[in-house]
Order: sequence, then C-alpha cells, then structure tokens
Amino acid sequence: MFDEKKLWKERFSQTSKELSRYLRYIFNGHIVIVMVFLLGTAAFYYQEWLTTIPEQFPAAIIMAIVLASILTYSPIFTFLTEADRIFLLPLENRLQGFFKRSMVVSYLFQAYLLIMGLAVFMPMYARINEGDFQAFLPFFTAMLVIKVMNLLIRWKVQYYVEKSVHLTDSLIRYAVNAVFLFFLFSNESLLLLLPEVFLLILLLLFYRNSTKEKGLKWEFLIEQEERRMTSFYRLANMFTDVPNLRDRVKRRLWLDWLFSKLEYGQKNTFSYLFIRTFLRAGDYFGLFIRLTIIGAAGIYLISFGFGQILLILLFMYLTGFQLVPLWNHHQHKLWVKLYPVDEELKSKSFKQLLSKILYVQAFLLSIAVLVKGEGVMALIALIAGVGFAYFFTNIYIQKKLAS
Repeated sequence: MFDEKKLWKERFSQTSKELSRYLRYIFNGHIVIVMVFLLGTAAFYYQEWLTTIPEQFPAAIIMAIVLASILTYSPIFTFLTEADRIFLLPLENRLQGFFKRSMVVSYLFQAYLLIMGLAVFMPMYARINEGDFQAFLPFFTAMLVIKVMNLLIRWKVQYYVEKSVHLTDSLIRYAVNAVFLFFLFSNESLLLLLPEVFLLILLLLFYRNSTKEKGLKWEFLIEQEERRMTSFYRLANMFTDVPNLRDRVKRRLWLDWLFSKLEYGQKNTFSYLFIRTFLRAGDYFGLFIRLTIIGAAGIYLISFGFGQILLILLFMYLTGFQLVPLWNHHQHKLWVKLYPVDEELKSKSFKQLLSKILYVQAFLLSIAVLVKGEGVMALIALIAGVGFAYFFTNIYIQKKLAS
C-alpha cells in the first residue's frame, strides 16, 4: 500500500545525506579560512562606512529593494526525481501531504535566509533610527507572514507552463513586496501595510481559482529540482570529484574569436580542449565573470589603501581555487587518454590557461582601483596580482595536479 509519509521521509533523508556528504568537503578546505577572512574584512569596512552615512540616507529604500528579492524568490523543494513522472503521476491526488511537507521545509530554509538578510541591514537601519535594534523581531515577524503568502502563490503559479505567467507573477510580487517593506522600514502606520497584504491575498485567490482544473506540471517540477541539485553539485565539484554532476554546454558563439588566436598544431591539443571547456562547459566562465564583478564592486565601494590589494589577492585565490577542477573535467573520458601527445603537455597547457585567466582578472581588478583615482596603488595591485598568479599556477597547485 502506498504511504506518502514514508516516501517523503525517504526522499528527505536521502537528500539530506547527499548534501551533508559533500558539505563536509566544502567546509573542510582552505576556502573556509579565506571566506571567514573575507567576511571579517567586509564587516569591518561595513562598520566603518556606517559611521559616514548621513541621517537622510535612504536606508528604507535600499532595504526594501534588496530584501524584497528574498521574499519574492520562493523555490519549493519537492525532492522529485526523473522516474516520478511515470511512477507517481497516477498517485497525484494522494500526494497532498508530500508536497505540504516539502513546502514547510522550503519555508524554514527561506526563513533562515530572511534572518541573515535582515541581520545584515539592521545596523544600517539602527544607524538612521538612533540605534533602535528592537524593531528586528517585528520586522522579521512581518516578513515571515509575507513569505508564507509568496510561497503559496508560487506553488499555484507552478501549475502554469507559460513562462510569461511566471515572469509576470514574479514582477508583480516583487513590486508588492518592495512597497510593503518600504512602508514597514519607514515605520509607517498599519493602514499603509494592509493594502499590500490584501493584494497578495487577492493574487493567491486568483491563482487558486484559475488552477482548479489544472494538474501538476511534473516535468517543470522535476526540472527545477534537478537544476537546484546540479547547482549544488557544481559547488561541491570545486572541492571534490562529483560523479552525479551532469555537464551543461553553452555555445557562446561570441567568444569563438579567441580560438583564432590559437595556433593549429599538436602542441596545442590540450590548450584547445581546456579553453573550450572553460568557455563552454559547466560554469567555469560564469564563475570567473561573477567573482571579477563582485571583487571590482567590493574594491570600489568598501575598501581603501592596501586593503584593496588584499581584496584583489583574495578574489584571485577564490577564482584560481575554484577553477582547479577544470584540470579533472575530462578525467572519466577515455578518448582524452588516447591523445598521441606527452602527458606533460596537459599540465603545461592547463597552467598556461589558468595563469592567463588570473592575469586578466588582476588587470581588471586593478582597473577598479585606478577608477578611484589611485594610480600608484593600481600599479602596485597589478604587480602583486601578477606575482600571485605566477605563484599560484606554478607552485601552489603542483600537488593538486599531481594527484
């Protein structure tokens, strides 16, 4: 006899074990030390910055814009697998409890994100409002109520296959959430908060009535679950080998001009392979772009003096460390081992590519220092970045490439 409670417990237990298995590797490396140091540095500069903001600073607007995105983003972890579209589809009417438990788990996880987000902005709020931290609990309680409504609406929206419906829903909810939070953080009366709550209730009732005749979109739910797990596996793959990771390839036609610079010949066999992999496979290229943008923003906004150089080296380390898995990206492919080229060429090609990537990042991050009008510091940062890139690719990762 089918028992949905037992099924949910098995799925939840299986997923928890899978996550904890790889989290041990993630939180047991040098990256943790770097992240703690980076967060500590960011917290220091954040406190320093708070002492300079005026009383008229638009804290409520900034908090509303950022935290509204956390309220609007309401993924639901269903723990579904590919086979469920065949074996569980006939039992859809008996899975209400299964999905309710999934929504509760999703809600608790997102409540944690709300705590973290609100905690980051409360010092700024207190700075504008005479050190008032007592508002944290009322703010958090109000956000929890709004998050419940966002989660319920999101569940109903998943009954639609049209992407336009999903996009429209997200935009509407974001606007309503942002207005609600602005009035909340501005300490306005309850009368200005109730209309937004009423709008969310109307939206929920509308989707509930319009989806009465619709069934679950199993393909969509399974695809979303696979995407979330794939994102986690990509993160874990930076620290250990993940057999469950599926390769995703993006064409990126606009980057093909880079290959024309590579001379045709046997000596460039692995260079061609690694460059293709970096630009198209997995998320290596996207990771490089994101870390460079975040690093440049951090250097420009929150750091000064030699702290800028330290931040550049930290982001270069994060980039280099997370690109090392590129070395083993094709280790399970037999055809790579059949290349009639010296194995030493593989190591040389990889280090050349990684060093060039870090050189480019050092140059781009140094520009962020230069834009602030610190020419000498930008030159020092560039020299330090180039030196770090050489040390990292020729000395630091030698043991990792030998393993």
